Amino acid sequence: MAEGIDWPGLMRVGLHELRLDPAAFWRLTPIELRIMLGAEALASPLTRARLEELAAAFPDIRRETESDTDR
Repeated sequence: MAEGIDWPGLMRVGLHELRLDPAAFWRLTPIELRIMLGAEALASPLTRARLEELAAAFPDIRRETESDTDR
């Protein structure tokens, strides 16, 4: 059984709030359920400013490997 997944909570939301029948609930993929719950709307689009912020925080660094030093 997958740990960290709140199955009772997901079932409560799917069956009661979204009013899905059990068969429809179990056919959903996790991303489909997230979209139906509006979770995808919470994530803002990646802007150039945010991309630059991420690039500064996590720069691409090439690390030397043994094959690089043999050349």
